[in-house]
Amino acid sequence: MTVEQPISRYSPEFDVPVRGDTITADRYITREWMELENRHLWPKVWHLGGVLAELEEEGDFIRHNFGKESVIMVRQADGGVKAFYNTCPHRGNRLILGDSGSTPRITCGYHGWQFDPDGTLVHVQDPDDFAGGNPCGKVTLSELRCDTWGPFVFWCMDDDVAPLHEWLWPFTDRLAGYKLENWVRVLNVSADCDFNWKIIRDNFNESYHLPTIHPELATFINDGLPTTLFEMYENGHNSMWMIGHQATSRKDYVSGDVPPGLYEAAEAWGIDPKEYRGRTADIREAVIKAKREKGAERGYDYSTMTDQQLVDYFHCTLFPNLTLTMSPEQCQILRTEPHPTDPEKCVFQHWCLYPPVKGMDTIETPVGPAPFRLDAIHRHSTYGDGVSVGFVADQDLSIGTTQQQGLNSRGFKGCILPGQEKRVQRFHEKLNDMVHGNG
Repeated sequence: MTVEQPISRYSPEFDVPVRGDTITADRYITREWMELENRHLWPKVWHLGGVLAELEEEGDFIRHNFGKESVIMVRQADGGVKAFYNTCPHRGNRLILGDSGSTPRITCGYHGWQFDPDGTLVHVQDPDDFAGGNPCGKVTLSELRCDTWGPFVFWCMDDDVAPLHEWLWPFTDRLAGYKLENWVRVLNVSADCDFNWKIIRDNFNESYHLPTIHPELATFINDGLPTTLFEMYENGHNSMWMIGHQATSRKDYVSGDVPPGLYEAAEAWGIDPKEYRGRTADIREAVIKAKREKGAERGYDYSTMTDQQLVDYFHCTLFPNLTLTMSPEQCQILRTEPHPTDPEKCVFQHWCLYPPVKGMDTIETPVGPAPFRLDAIHRHSTYGDGVSVGFVADQDLSIGTTQQQGLNSRGFKGCILPGQEKRVQRFHEKLNDMVHGNG
């Protein structure tokens, strides 16, 4: 019997072997799996907590609720950022109830205990009524590891996890040319969803769904397997380079007129699409040339980007639950986080950051135009209530509830995956190793 070789293309340098573990339904539906993740997974990874633009002055804070945990990140007098568990050491009351803000002292709303931005207790009622003497200056908030990369703030619960910049590898190097440091988060939306957090992670670990869930992308993103490059890394992260400014090779978009989407992308850079009838694949190189010639005068700094970065889409998936999709004019953050108590629910988050351009007052986001400023669109909703989290993201979420329902069926025996979904297989094998204490 002839064994067919998968046509998907994996980097020879970054291609981790997989074992073929059965991807079982229990990981999506049971509280036992949820507890294993709470114990062995979530403390062992870095979590994206917010953006530095929210922390300009001493005492500025961000709160990040994650499952049953809550963490606050606070700007310090020396310019650094510290992270603390959002719990009062007196009797456990949550200290910060808002998403962000500024305060000279972190104050507990129950008994009025007050803490400086560095977490030191500085005021209590009746300080002489403690057996060990006045606790001020001795008691501190419980601190977590905190670090920054680009415009982002991260926190981690475990002291043994690799430092952030090491943990992020290889993306610190791969994304350096975009100069993300001063990009502005304009879109900050989230939604409660009726499915396990891993369903959307599986979705972002493959592009097999693009022709069926996102058919409109086919006219300006080439999702053909021979041209898409997949990479998998030992640390559990993975990535995908997908050719942009070129229609899919799954259909014949070359011999005729330039299709919609690609047509407008060409026009945006002063290229006449009519001149490319019958050779639509050449538009990609024309856009690279135009961006090199006209980018600076339009306010974009493309000087440190490769030609590939100028026109292609770099999809970076950080284990276990964070995705960055990069293009030279937009950084999308796509993340799912677990529900505090229900394994069949999660929170989906969608951020979009953009490079500042002189004179740019508005920007087109996945939910429509918005003023070019921090969190110009900031809202939380419930998926299905008619509030969009982005057109393409809405499409991704649309399959989540029905998949969750199907995973509860006795008829589901485990996933059957093509070669291009090896990143899904690798994700679950890494997850298996971590929750069972093997990795």
